[in-house]
Amino acid sequence: MAEFDLSKLGEYREHNQLEAKKAKGGFPGSFWETYSAFANTDGGIILLGVREDKDGRLVPEDVNAEKLKKDFWNMVNNRQKISANIVTDSMVKIEPLEGKDILIVRVPRAERTARPVYVGVDPKSGTYRRNHEGDYHCSIDEMALMFRDATYVTQDSKVLNKMDMSVFCMDTVKRYRNFFRSTHINHLWNNEDDEMFLRKIGAIGIGEDGKYHPTAAGLLMFGYEYEITREFPNYFLDYQENRSLGVTRWTDRIVSTSGDWSGNVFDFVIEALRRMQQGLKVPFVLKGNLRVDDTPIHKLLREAITNACVHADFYGRQGLVIQKSEEGYRLSNPGTVRISITDAVEGGISDPRNGIMLKIFSLIEFGERAGSGLNGICKRWEKVYHTPVTIEETHKDGVDRTVLILSTGGNEQDVKAMLELYSDLIETPEPQADQETTNTVLKSGQQTAEITRKKDQEKAYSIQTDQDYDQETYPVVQESYIPFSSDQKITATDQIADQKKKILSLIKSNPKITRSEISKTLVLHDSSVKRRLESLISEGLIRRVGSTKAGCWEIIQK
Repeated sequence: MAEFDLSKLGEYREHNQLEAKKAKGGFPGSFWETYSAFANTDGGIILLGVREDKDGRLVPEDVNAEKLKKDFWNMVNNRQKISANIVTDSMVKIEPLEGKDILIVRVPRAERTARPVYVGVDPKSGTYRRNHEGDYHCSIDEMALMFRDATYVTQDSKVLNKMDMSVFCMDTVKRYRNFFRSTHINHLWNNEDDEMFLRKIGAIGIGEDGKYHPTAAGLLMFGYEYEITREFPNYFLDYQENRSLGVTRWTDRIVSTSGDWSGNVFDFVIEALRRMQQGLKVPFVLKGNLRVDDTPIHKLLREAITNACVHADFYGRQGLVIQKSEEGYRLSNPGTVRISITDAVEGGISDPRNGIMLKIFSLIEFGERAGSGLNGICKRWEKVYHTPVTIEETHKDGVDRTVLILSTGGNEQDVKAMLELYSDLIETPEPQADQETTNTVLKSGQQTAEITRKKDQEKAYSIQTDQDYDQETYPVVQESYIPFSSDQKITATDQIADQKKKILSLIKSNPKITRSEISKTLVLHDSSVKRRLESLISEGLIRRVGSTKAGCWEIIQK
């Protein structure tokens, strides 16, 4: 509770961050239950010398506040009374109101390394949490999560000594490596075998026997669902689209338990994200001679689903659930945020529950590591949809969950507002009255490219669908995949040559790669991939060996 004005005491009511205690008979024993509850939840203020009227109104009582304060400091440092002292002198004050003294104790949210904060010497009987109904005893699951989070290493760094690489779905590993190659074309890791590559990204580690074994992150990202549940019994992934309220029907659904796909986190994210992004408007924005199809909202959804995964407690119950409807998106993951929601929204602090998983996602440019992710999601969404983002933690039936709600509020995407979000990439000079076009410098880090912008912005920034543009003229690309230099203007011909080069690289690393896999990896339409392959065949650079389904590609050496 950030703001509290004692002079307005009568206007307050007890809630999940404010508790009043009469303390007429001396220091109340129930104080420590509330202290534990606030410390283990979101913090709060405890008022000693205040009673609650029948109508819920708070009024001061006549108590010896100085003695209460002395008793507090004697007990808070007694480990037989409470497990940790997390308050400072400035958090405990006596303030007068209506001729009576009130002791105000501000209890902060405890650092995760100090949780659980419990009453007495037994955490099983003395750990409390806070909800709107008051203080309640924590369940075994809630305590277990707090103890897991208290460690300095992240959950997913654990090496699973009883498993080997046979738990991995190698098709998923291949798919991930294709993404990695497309974002790091000349990276040295592309030349490593699968085992060494997985070691370097943190998916496997050296176990107690000196051999390589999967890490928890590697198992979650690349394992088969039936292998994952050996370590994470409650593991479950669920994507639901257009579910009607009160009716268990969906127009589309993906669940990790279906048995017709790997069931791991990486494949789930790729397939769920593709569905989440369908139907989004794409303004006509050029980068050089190339149309940029990866809009700020596409990136926002990619970051949101990545955050849900890297902050999820996969040991927890009820699994990770993503829902898409006409009202927007709802992302719900097991486990609370490891820092306060206020700190998470303000940005600048990053404390993922699954740090290795975040690294693996970051290597293919999913998510970000600046600690401002949630802050950026909120700002971008509110700017484009003009409706606030909702982030909440729930503690129902002993199960902790974090819920991110991206509601459209019934609004369409504000395209002009979305175009302003490109400002970190596009600097637009003031238009000249006698010019039909103005030159705009587009920046991406230290890389730049020149683009031409029509003076009539309404026409230049109109929303178009993919079929409205000739892919040979305006290839659709993700901006991060395009290398720029300050003295080079990228043309469509250059981009086609670059796409063919990438296809050759993918074929070299995986001769059995399919056209569909190339399309997904390079973010190209299937028809464009078909034309590039036909061009490479006609140029005598590749040939097809065997049947369409069972055959493979062969690079012709010259």
